[in-house]
Amino acid sequence: MVREFKLPDVGEGLTEAEIVSWLVEVGDAVSEDQPVAEVETDKAVVEVPAPVNGTVREILAEEGEMVPVGEVIITFDVEGEPVEPADEGESEPADPGDADPAASEASGPAASTDGESDGEVSAKGGRVFAAPSARRLARELGVDIETVPGSGPGGRVTEGDVRAAAESGGEPAGTETADEEPEPAVRSATRKVTDEAESEADAKPAPADAHPGGAPEAAGRDRTLAAPATRQVAQEEGIDINDVPTDEIRDGEPFVDAEQVRSYAEAQRVAQEADAAAVRQESAAVDATAETPPDTETTAEGEVERRPYRGIRRTIGKAMENSKYTAPHVTHHDTVVVEDLVDTRARLKPKAEERGIKLTYMPFVVKAIVAALKEHPILNSQLNEDEEEILVKRYHNIGIAVATDAGLMVPVVKDADGKGMLTIASEVNELAAKARDRSISREEMQGGTFSITNFGAIGGEYATPIINYPETGILGLGELKQRPVVEDGEVVAKWTLPISLSIDHRVIDGADAAQFANTLMEYLSNPELLLLE
Repeated sequence: MVREFKLPDVGEGLTEAEIVSWLVEVGDAVSEDQPVAEVETDKAVVEVPAPVNGTVREILAEEGEMVPVGEVIITFDVEGEPVEPADEGESEPADPGDADPAASEASGPAASTDGESDGEVSAKGGRVFAAPSARRLARELGVDIETVPGSGPGGRVTEGDVRAAAESGGEPAGTETADEEPEPAVRSATRKVTDEAESEADAKPAPADAHPGGAPEAAGRDRTLAAPATRQVAQEEGIDINDVPTDEIRDGEPFVDAEQVRSYAEAQRVAQEADAAAVRQESAAVDATAETPPDTETTAEGEVERRPYRGIRRTIGKAMENSKYTAPHVTHHDTVVVEDLVDTRARLKPKAEERGIKLTYMPFVVKAIVAALKEHPILNSQLNEDEEEILVKRYHNIGIAVATDAGLMVPVVKDADGKGMLTIASEVNELAAKARDRSISREEMQGGTFSITNFGAIGGEYATPIINYPETGILGLGELKQRPVVEDGEVVAKWTLPISLSIDHRVIDGADAAQFANTLMEYLSNPELLLLE
């Protein structure tokens, strides 16, 4: 049975999402909850899990394509259910009980009872084993991909096959003539066998080590005897116990033990990894010779390059626009001398490293902000415009902006007031790493009450940070370095840290911002005060 899978709402009120990458290909076996695709949503890339145990039948969305929520993006052949024929014109299969053994052997050991091998495709139609990039190229070149023989692993149709078919004027390269021996049908990547093994196959499936060049054939029995522990192993390995080859017979029925299950599962994994490696190598070779040129245009003023404004970049833009045009921003600037902070961090850094934690200045800033927010809680608030009330929050979730290749993301350290310095340091490092490799979840970027952005890590002293709406305040940190400071009438070099505090002026007055900044600077200039918090 074919199961359609529609793009779910992986965010809050999401209407569309971009398919970042497919983690499976046509013909791959999948288990329920196994990630099959990466989808870009609001400030994060999330994995979409398979809803069933089965085999990927068709991928219906391209990588980089914007897909509306509710649209079918992939279909599966469900395990244990008959595969629906792709071509309605095909004749009904004969009763397997009446099948001629010789004919069954000639069709290959993996042939299914509905006349179509699992994962197979013929040059006359049926399911096509091809990557989305090859399908896209076929559409661009006007090639019917169902007529293109595949030369890739497991009979996969590659971009090279599509180009060859296009260059031959629509007659796919390698198409057999009337007096040529037709090529065998394409086999599933996980069930391919050598030509020699096919010719020697008999009614009894060969043991797992009989096919050193590829994955062993699936037995495809209707009934198998096995101990409950063995069946548990098969379930853990994601293997149909009726597919495990065996020569042992008990009470007139095939018998399988746990070791045979593990051996078969390992052979399947090795074959799949080999196929995947070959595909990656082939794709890399194609990409090296046929990289997609940038979308450029020559205007009256000169050449311009067009880049899509979507995904995370568009989400960030809309959030910034909403914040800037909703909350009237006012920014308070100041500079704090942090000689003691620099010395304290230098003394504690080796101790933190002994515990496997990288100690930056950020945990000190987080703790100082929490201490200042407790004294000036109006900055830890939100304006509820619908109810016309200000929500002053008594918990402290501090968002920390992280620059990534996809744009600015803001992971949140939850309940920062109840955590120690090293715990905050560890969380900040972990969240920043997850944001940069796009593995961070939506939950880890939600619920902030106040945010920090450290533009000084790149350079610069002051800025006007945009509030992470609906919060009402954000602190920008400039570059920490030695600057000239007047002390007792003398100009001396001191470690200083510029700060830029943006506030929502509907909720926070300028005096509140200045008082908060003064308290914050007191904690940063005397970090020992944090021990009292």
